[in-house]
Amino acid sequence: MSKTRKVKGVGWDVAAIGNAVWGGAKLTDVLELIGVPKLTSVTPLGGKHIEFVSIDKCKEEHGGPYKASIPLSQATNPVADVLLAYEMNGEPLNRDHGYPLRVIVPGVIGARSVKWLDSINIIAEECQGFFMQKDYKMFPPSVDWENINWSTRNPQMDFPVQSAICSLEDINFVKHEKITIKGYAVSGGGRGIERVDVSIDGGKTWVEASRYQKPGIPYNAGDSCSDKWAWVFFQAEAEVPQSAEIVAKAVDIAANVQPENVEVIWNLRGILNTSWHRVHVRIGHSNM
Repeated sequence: MSKTRKVKGVGWDVAAIGNAVWGGAKLTDVLELIGVPKLTSVTPLGGKHIEFVSIDKCKEEHGGPYKASIPLSQATNPVADVLLAYEMNGEPLNRDHGYPLRVIVPGVIGARSVKWLDSINIIAEECQGFFMQKDYKMFPPSVDWENINWSTRNPQMDFPVQSAICSLEDINFVKHEKITIKGYAVSGGGRGIERVDVSIDGGKTWVEASRYQKPGIPYNAGDSCSDKWAWVFFQAEAEVPQSAEIVAKAVDIAANVQPENVEVIWNLRGILNTSWHRVHVRIGHSNM
């Protein structure tokens, strides 16, 4: 996005994502233990949101704790799979990932999965923390730092459909004309990946890539064996000319598709660049 227009944010590339096996207690079960039934939208006292407060202090909160919230209806919905996690990939959480306890809100941007959890509150209004109200919101290209009004946008929750080519870097020199193009695709809200299209001519023509989550087992978004929260790997074989612009784009089960270019989704915070991922390859050897 910075190549289009300057943004204010961290310079992420295609690695701004994590995928792990989490273990812990379902938030729905914990809330039920204190008298909040499953599938509750509002408590008798008017609670409509669940707020997660970290022990981590930050300057944006003027020395106060990092915090975020999700709707109570989501927190009490068993199929939303919100987790109070104390294990990651079969081992106890380490310090960097939130030891001893963190929240995992699958299908939602990571800013809501609060680490180093200190307390959980049932509140009437959405969390008023800095990172809910004055960051991680999606604004149109017409908004800049001179005319921004944070209150006009809702906090970003589900992330859009996206994909990235991981087997090739930009610019990549390859020895042979036949190459393998591999990467990941994922969509927020538990929406599965319907297909991934790959092009070797900048998007003029396309082939559909194969998809899988486990090696050797074809992926089907509607299959009960598929993990709706996890990324989906894709792979395609192609014969490339002397130089080529390789592109990947994903489509989820709701027919949401990645935008062709970044200009149409530019925003002053530089979040959610889910435009087609492009890498350039050349046949031959680098002189470097």
